[in-house]
Amino acid sequence: MAYLITHFYDGGNAGQYEAAIAAVHPLGGLPAGQRYHAAGPCDGGWLIVAVWDSKASCDRFVTETLLPTLPTVEGGFAGPPQERAAEVVNLITA
Repeated sequence: MAYLITHFYDGGNAGQYEAAIAAVHPLGGLPAGQRYHAAGPCDGGWLIVAVWDSKASCDRFVTETLLPTLPTVEGGFAGPPQERAAEVVNLITA
């Protein structure tokens, strides 16, 4: 089942996002298992939305790549995000 996760970085900005993505995403693509990625500024910070093929794929990326890498990214986000997640029951694509 597809899995949705959001990360909100209070006070986050485009420069921090670009630094983080450069460190954790493969060049020009998405990590294995990630099907959709969107991000942008919102009231008070920066919001990231990702859809994964499964919770296991998301958990693997978070554990093996995101958590070990983000704290070392120069110019990246400071501190952990506010996070929300859900099993996807309806996914409509164009």
